[in-house]
Amino acid sequence: MAWLFPRIYDRAVARTEEACMAAWRADLIRPLAGDVLEIGAGTGLNLRHYPATVRRLVVTDPEPAMLERLRRRRADLTAAVELQVEQASADHLPFGKASFDAVVCTLVLCSVPDPPAVLAEVRRVLRPEGRLVFLEHVAAEGRPRRLTWQRRVEPVWKRVAGGCHLTRRTADAIEAAGFRIDTITRESARKALPVVRPTIRGAAVPV
Repeated sequence: MAWLFPRIYDRAVARTEEACMAAWRADLIRPLAGDVLEIGAGTGLNLRHYPATVRRLVVTDPEPAMLERLRRRRADLTAAVELQVEQASADHLPFGKASFDAVVCTLVLCSVPDPPAVLAEVRRVLRPEGRLVFLEHVAAEGRPRRLTWQRRVEPVWKRVAGGCHLTRRTADAIEAAGFRIDTITRESARKALPVVRPTIRGAAVPV
């Protein structure tokens, strides 16, 4: 599915982006400044939300087809921001220790093979005062019936949705990786399929 997923991704998420996700992305990204890394940048849906206070934006994704579509969105990024595009896996980031003021991670930790390895890399490249901002869909904790359906659907879902997992407890993983979550909002994503509606978003700092 690697060749197909980038082609259909924007259309697949369009209704949810319009209903809520674009606003959530903007709220997370608008306060950022300095040197920012976005991992798993995909087709570039976050680009239009980066403010001029961001001096340098480095975006990574392991899939060339995703980065090809991201480059087409270059015009969405304010001209004041220097953009660097790198093909890289999130668990092996080609950057030095303490290189960034912020790391942006939106709808990424659901699909990476090894979330602890990715979060360890994020912590490594963040400056001591840096922030991880995240937006992820997660397991339906507190909704037993929905969680049951997530578990049933997940084996097939992973195969057709780029390795995406439905039942990850990402807030726990962030804390286990050595972060303190400063802010977190749990909310249902409108216009999304029920199995991907539970989301978390917020910011965390290394401790």
